[in-house]
Amino acid sequence: MKQKKALSRLILHDIRSVYNVGSIFRTADAAGVETIYLSGFTPTPIDRFGRKRKDFMKSALGAEKSVAWEHTGDILTLIKRLRTNGYTVCAIEQSPKAQDYRKMQAKTPVVLVFGNEVSGLPDDILAACDAIAEIPMHGKKESLNVSVAAGIALFRILDI
Repeated sequence: MKQKKALSRLILHDIRSVYNVGSIFRTADAAGVETIYLSGFTPTPIDRFGRKRKDFMKSALGAEKSVAWEHTGDILTLIKRLRTNGYTVCAIEQSPKAQDYRKMQAKTPVVLVFGNEVSGLPDDILAACDAIAEIPMHGKKESLNVSVAAGIALFRILDI
């Protein structure tokens, strides 16, 4: 029997790799995510000519059909609207203001925000979020691949 979990949504902002986005869609489906918002230059499952993207479908394996998604032009307005609608918005990012992701737990509907593979999330987006959570790094590398970080954060924070 499946456990009922907190409602969750994702925001993917300025993610470069279509494969990373497709992989996040697949993981989001497994975690029961309601909606994924794509902002900035994050690739969508449909190209600018309205065609399905084969490269996207290769990594998403159909999850673009099972997880609702939309592209948004104004991420700050979206964050404000989600907060107004009762969602807690949590950026997954390295920051001096971040808390350990293992201490986060979704007690209300939650939105996890992920940013660019190189530069992360801009300060104005971090400031608009209710919380910032960081996955500690113990090796020599400074960060994880964004799709790997999304999987870790989703399953831990949602306590799946």
